[in-house]
Amino acid sequence: MSTPSPLHDVHTALGATFTDFAGWSMPLRYGSELAEHKAVREAAGLFDLSHMGEIELTGPEAARTLDYALVGNLSAVKVGRARYTMICDADGGVLDDLVVYRIGEDHFMVVANASNAAVVAAELHNRAEGFTVEVADRSRDCALIAVQGPSSAGIVGKVCDADLEALPYYGSTPTRIAGHDVLLARTGYTGEDGFEVYAEAPHAVEVWQAITEAGGPALSPAGLACRDTLRLEAGMPLYGNELTVEMSPFDAGLGRVVKFDKSTDFVGRAALEQRSRVEAASTLVGLTGEGRRAPRHGYPVVDGETQVGTVTSGALSPTLGHPIAMAYVPPALSQPGTKLAVDVRGKPSPVEVVKLPFYKRAK
Repeated sequence: MSTPSPLHDVHTALGATFTDFAGWSMPLRYGSELAEHKAVREAAGLFDLSHMGEIELTGPEAARTLDYALVGNLSAVKVGRARYTMICDADGGVLDDLVVYRIGEDHFMVVANASNAAVVAAELHNRAEGFTVEVADRSRDCALIAVQGPSSAGIVGKVCDADLEALPYYGSTPTRIAGHDVLLARTGYTGEDGFEVYAEAPHAVEVWQAITEAGGPALSPAGLACRDTLRLEAGMPLYGNELTVEMSPFDAGLGRVVKFDKSTDFVGRAALEQRSRVEAASTLVGLTGEGRRAPRHGYPVVDGETQVGTVTSGALSPTLGHPIAMAYVPPALSQPGTKLAVDVRGKPSPVEVVKLPFYKRAK
C-alpha cells in the first residue's frame, strides 16, 4: 500500500489525480499538466515533493564521513550552501545523485531521490562506521514543498523574513513560515528560479496553505507530470533514465562532480580513476524533432538502418512546441547538427542533435 504524503488530504480537496511513485501516493496532476507546466514557466507552481529522502548527519566528523561516502568534496561546502553530488558503489556505478546541504558546521542534510532513499540511507549508515557521526533517516518526518517559477521570490517573500536577495542559488537558510521553523533552500529542478521548503511533516498543511494564500492567482498547484517535462526542457538528469548503477558519472558526462583532489579516500575512487581515463562508449545528447510524435524512454535512436543509441527521456515540449529528448549516442554522433532518427512505434522520426539544455530562463 502506498504511503500518503502529509498533504494527501489537501491534494484530494484540490481534485488531484494520484500516482504511486516509489511507494508514495503523490499528485500526478490537478487538471491539465500543460497548464501546470505553463504556470511554472510564466508565474509559479507549488509542488509537494515529500516523497524525497532526507538523511541528516551530525557530529564532529560529519564532513569527513561525507567526503568518504560520496564522490564530492563536501567538507569544502560552506554553512548555508548546498552541492550537487553522487553516491557510487565500489565499481564506480551511480547509486543516486544527491543534493547535500550544510546546515551547520557539524550538520548536513543529504536529499536523495525517492526511489533510492532507503538505499542511500543504508549506505550512509554503513559508510559512517568508524566515524564520530550520527546518521538519521528523517524522510518520513520531513515534508518538502517547492515553489518554482519567475514569481516565486515575490510569493515566498510574503510568508517569511529571510533575505531572499542575499540567498544564492544552491543556498539555504533557516526561517519561519506560518509560525513554524523551516529550512528554506534555493535550488530546484525545473530550470526556473525557485525555492524548497523543508518542514516538519505535522506542519506541512499550514505551510502549504500560507504559501497558497500568499501566491493567490499567480500560484498554481503542480503535479509530478509537469515536473518531468520541466526538468527535461532544462536538460536535468533523472535517476533511472539518464543515470543508473550500470554507469559512472563519467559515462553520464558528469565527471565534474567527482573530486579526486580531496584529502580523503572515498568509496569507488579506484574504479572511477580508471573510468576517467577511458573514453565512454556513448555520450548524453539532446535531440529535437518536428511534428507531434514525441520520442519516449527506451525508443531506439537510429542512423540509417543501424541502431546507435536509446532515448532516456522524451516528450513534446510544452514551452518549445516540438518534440525533445535526451539519449545516449556514440561520441562520433554527438556533435550539434548531426542528423539522426528515433524509431517511434515502428516509424522513423527525424531528429537533430542539439546542445543541452533545451530551455534557459531569462536572467
